Amino acid sequence: MANRADVLAAAQELLATDQVVSLDSVARAVGLTKPGLMHYFATKQDLMLALVDASVDALETQLVAEVGDPAEASAVQRMRAYAVVSLRGGFGGADLAMLADARLRGPLTERWVQRMHPWVDLHDITDPAVRGRLTAVRMLADGAWLGDAGDYLTLTPDERPHVLAAVTELVEGLEP
Repeated sequence: MANRADVLAAAQELLATDQVVSLDSVARAVGLTKPGLMHYFATKQDLMLALVDASVDALETQLVAEVGDPAEASAVQRMRAYAVVSLRGGFGGADLAMLADARLRGPLTERWVQRMHPWVDLHDITDPAVRGRLTAVRMLADGAWLGDAGDYLTLTPDERPHVLAAVTELVEGLEP
């Protein structure tokens, strides 16, 4: 019998292969009835929020490995870690769960923003020049992540170190 992890894996596979994610399609993919699936996720929104959480969990695991606890890292360290992880690539359609359903985009992106906040928050940076450079790093990282996950702008292995060098230039001198 399928469990919650099996249901999430099936939904991720549907997203990764550009298929429709619905309670019915996921139930079929995992071999459950729709009521059986609803034991784990009562609504499509619940399922999609769990997919967003799974994507952020995987990203956060890499970020923690790169820089440790975000509460103990500086904004420069966090933003550089986000860029490094994003530039590694390896993202896919399942990571785009927050954009997968136009009707749920509001709550899904809200969850993404809430979960990523500890990593990308710049509220304590008062110098607009520093905040601007860190925002540029974030935009670069977001673009690399989105391009890789969407499979439309994937950096080649020989491009990645040069883009990372640009990130290094942007953050150089920002730490005391």
